[in-house]
This record gives sequence, C-alpha cells and structure tokens, in this order.
Amino acid sequence: MLSLRRGQVSAIVEQLEELVRLEVDARPSVAYPRLTGPVALGDDVLVNVQALDLGLGSGGFDVLYANLTRGLGLPPTEGAHVIKLPYTPLQVAVPHAEESERLAERLDGLPVVCCSLHSQLAPVCAGLGPHLRVAYVQLQGGALPVSLSDAVRALKQRGLLAVAAAAGACLDGDLDFVTVAAALAWARAAGYEAVACAPGPGIVGTGSFLGHGALAAADAANIASALGGRPVLAERRSEADERERHRGTSHHTRAILALCLGEVRVAEADAEESGWREACAGLPLDQMGRGPEEDPAFFAAAFAAGRLARRLVR
Repeated sequence: MLSLRRGQVSAIVEQLEELVRLEVDARPSVAYPRLTGPVALGDDVLVNVQALDLGLGSGGFDVLYANLTRGLGLPPTEGAHVIKLPYTPLQVAVPHAEESERLAERLDGLPVVCCSLHSQLAPVCAGLGPHLRVAYVQLQGGALPVSLSDAVRALKQRGLLAVAAAAGACLDGDLDFVTVAAALAWARAAGYEAVACAPGPGIVGTGSFLGHGALAAADAANIASALGGRPVLAERRSEADERERHRGTSHHTRAILALCLGEVRVAEADAEESGWREACAGLPLDQMGRGPEEDPAFFAAAFAAGRLARRLVR
C-alpha cells in the first residue's frame, strides 16, 4: 500500500521546468511540476516515502505526491482525455500525440537501438553522433517520468538528442504516446533518422531470467521488426559487476534475444579501440556507481550499438 507522509518543504536544491529536487523535512525528494503543480519553500506537502524507507538503491529519495499549499484543485490539461496510470491514485489526463500527429504506416528501415538500461542511452547516442536527428522513446521497466533523466537533458544540450517521448505507462515527455509502435511510427513520419529506446532510470529487477524491466527492449525490437525497422540491441556487458549473471554478456541480454522474433543486430565492441572514450567525454556515464574507468566494457558495448545503428541509416 502507499506510504505517505506529511511534511514541509525545507530546501529547494534544483529547480527545472520539469523537475524540482528539494528536501522535505531534510529528506531528499523530487517533484514533477507538470504533474503536481509548482512547489516552493515552506509548502505543506504529502510525499511518498516508500522507496527511501525500503533503502532501494535507485530510489534514494521521496516523491512529492500532493502539494497541500498550492497544488489542490489543479485543472486538467486542456484537451487531454487519455489517462496515464489509469484507475490508480495517480491517474492523470495527458494529451497523446496519436490524437494529433501523423504516423507512418511503415518504418522503412529506420534504425531502432533497443537498450535494457537507461545508463546505456548516453553512450548509444554518442555512437550515433551529433549529425543525426535522433529521437528517444522511454519504455516502461524503470522510472516512468521522462523528466527524471539528467542524461536526456545532457544529450539534448550536446545536440545528440532532439526529442524525448514517453510511451505506454511512461509520462511527462516532450510528447506522450499510448504505444511504443505509435512513437516509432511518429518518429519515422517526423523525419528522425534513428531512434533510441530505453527504460527510465532504475530498472526493475528480481534476479530471474524473465522478471526484469530489461525485457521492454525485446518488445521494442519486435515492434520495430514488425513495422519494417532495423532493430539493434545494445548489449549489456560488464567485466566489473560482482553478480555472476551480469558478468560478460548479461543474462538480461540473453533473455531479450531469446524473446526477439525477428532479426536483431548486436554490435561487437572493443573497449580499447573503438574511440568511445573521446566521443563520450563530458557525458553522464554511470552504471551502478561505476564509471568508464571502472567498467569500460559496459560503455564500449553501448557505444558500439549506436555506431552500428549509424551505419544502418539510409
């Protein structure tokens, strides 16, 4: 059940249009202003404390649930009637791009890089390079709000990513889509030359072969294949992970490939010779607290997937 606590905003740490990092009674928290309205120092708020109370590694903060000072009685977004997170206490009406944007019937060979972790997104986009129009489609399997991602903001600033879309249960993107299929079809119709798909930060995992958020990449690859795209899987590879199932080629990658119904390309990576370090310089590179020096194989493999997809651009 929900674990809610009432408190007062005691500090504003970072304030962006789509994300506010703050403290509520000195506990780290985040707020999504486009969902729960503006927030200011001293506001009386409700926060969901469950992830922090459980000590989850990827959820080390509370999440603002409602602003009792200024966030009650907010009107729904004009023209929105399709619900995200339907029939839950967090349901919200959001405009969906399928209602107004043109969708291509086929992808016509559009390269679609399918990532199993959000931390692969930056090196994948570096591999795709700065001279392509690249769209990002966030898959469920990790954090649902696109606005949580610092990597997306950094990639946009570097010109490596043009737009970030939310598909399925994901929300708060530049555009929101009911399905991954529609998001890919929109990217093709809008003239994007490649698409990168990944779950949001903080993947769901159970330690089992089929019980993890990485399998969203298999869904994206199958959809891309069915629509005539060219899926590329970013291999999850590590030489530093302490867990045997993730050493070498991760069991996540093996599970994804086992569920792919069409042809899916997987790039070969050389951690020392691919040029990924120079291309990724200055980007946020972090995988479970390990950077490029601690786990070069991880970042080299993701970069190689982007580079392979670049070669497939028509």
